[in-house]
Amino acid sequence: MHATNSPCIIKLTKELLIERSTLGMVMPLDPKTQPAEAERAELDRVVQALARWPRLSQLLRYMGDKLFSGQLDQITEYDIATEVLGRSKTLFNAAEDAIARVETHRLRKRLAAYYETDGKDHQVQITLPAGSYVPVFVHRHEEKPMAASVEPAPASPGLSTASEPDSHGNNTRRVLHFLAHHWTYSLLAACIVLGALGASLYYFHPGEAGQRSRFGGSAPPVSVAVPLPSAVSSGPIRILAGYGGPPRTDSAGNVWNRDQFFSGGGTWQRSSEVIARTSDPFIFEHSRTGDFSYSIPLKPGSYDLHLFFSTPSQSVTTFNVSIKGQYVLLGFDINSDAMGENIADERVFRDVSPEPDGLLRIGFTGAMGPPAVNAIEILPSVAHRQIPIRLIMQATPQTDSKGQVWHPDNYFMNGHLSNPRPLVDSPDPDLFGGERYGHFSYAIPVDVRDTYTVVLHFAEFYFTAAASGSNGRVFKVTCNGRTLLDNFDIFREAGSLHELAKTFRHLKPSAQGKLNLTFEPIVNNATVSGIEVLDEAQ
Repeated sequence: MHATNSPCIIKLTKELLIERSTLGMVMPLDPKTQPAEAERAELDRVVQALARWPRLSQLLRYMGDKLFSGQLDQITEYDIATEVLGRSKTLFNAAEDAIARVETHRLRKRLAAYYETDGKDHQVQITLPAGSYVPVFVHRHEEKPMAASVEPAPASPGLSTASEPDSHGNNTRRVLHFLAHHWTYSLLAACIVLGALGASLYYFHPGEAGQRSRFGGSAPPVSVAVPLPSAVSSGPIRILAGYGGPPRTDSAGNVWNRDQFFSGGGTWQRSSEVIARTSDPFIFEHSRTGDFSYSIPLKPGSYDLHLFFSTPSQSVTTFNVSIKGQYVLLGFDINSDAMGENIADERVFRDVSPEPDGLLRIGFTGAMGPPAVNAIEILPSVAHRQIPIRLIMQATPQTDSKGQVWHPDNYFMNGHLSNPRPLVDSPDPDLFGGERYGHFSYAIPVDVRDTYTVVLHFAEFYFTAAASGSNGRVFKVTCNGRTLLDNFDIFREAGSLHELAKTFRHLKPSAQGKLNLTFEPIVNNATVSGIEVLDEAQ
């Protein structure tokens, strides 16, 4: 199972309490029941009740079976259309065929009608939250008459403080996972109303902490603090927007999954143009377009969010991107940001966290043109500091003697890679044994709010003497217009096949969130073997 779903299996002990949402109240789980058995029985009962609508009955059965078997990555628009509704696996296009969304909407309405009539007294009920293809089982509890002697009211109105240990922990792990990011509609409505009445506003923005967003707009209200179980994922999530095929693996060994957690929009696939500034062009082959949003289930914590863009269009199209209801990109133009068409562009936002209901919401809305995104990556991080970036100028990743992972060459424009050769007297002789050489540049994406330390690693592989005429190597390195190295001669400082590291502090990113490193030849080719980017935020 891939990273987006593996955290669903949560280790529970008998002392763990499972909270259930019922008509806006959080209730303890009855230890005398078997939740998994009760939910399977309810699924069978409702599937049979829907027999007069065979397509809806089959759709609910598919969703339930995949849920109970833990195959959440197969409850998608593409799978429903091709596995349940008879669409072709090779020809189905979600942008042109809304069959899965239409039938899921019909099923959602039919379930609601069933539980208003024949199933109104069922202790276990099935819901399909809006924008989701994953069914949620809600456990209702009978109300007991209040005794004459009333116990003191709980501290939080509307929340039960009763607790009983769950003696069926193994059976409730999946329930816990879903309750983490799907709440009953009444509880959600209560949160919205209470938040609108009295909660303070908070902002997520690319400006300095404590100030209003430079993009303006109203900030979302803080939701009511409600105790939540652990959410679906704390590990890396990688989504290929608009893509419906099998998982794909990038040059660093990371697995990217098909499109999921979205609502609205359509899909688009580019032709075979070459994509610059990336070692993994497949990330930019598909996109989700039109007004759309993502609601991604996450465990509480701090994350780095990476959004990937690229377009072949020469026309000027601008759109807006919001995170948790607050604009982070306003009037965003992909080609302007990337400085050209068919160029990979990546924007990074640190300190992203899910909302109290366990969902990270990302919105894409048109301004002077339709929005589009190619991929979304969410990485667990340390609060207030972006994850370090470590690149080696080689085609495969490596782990150094300190346990640090170095990713393959990426974010480059022009230049050439050489074959790796081991260095002399190095604790990691193969780590900086390759190079990118020529006249080239890197556009390394970072959060715009911070300053960064950049460490450049060099080695001289070719020349065996200091520069003299055309017999040596001399070059210049700049970052966003600031000169880092001038008339730089590796051999003069370190000799042949020895690592040489140069450190530069307090570098500010561009307005587009990039550290633009340019390697300019003076005598023969410029070269570099490794790049580290370290966030200086405290």
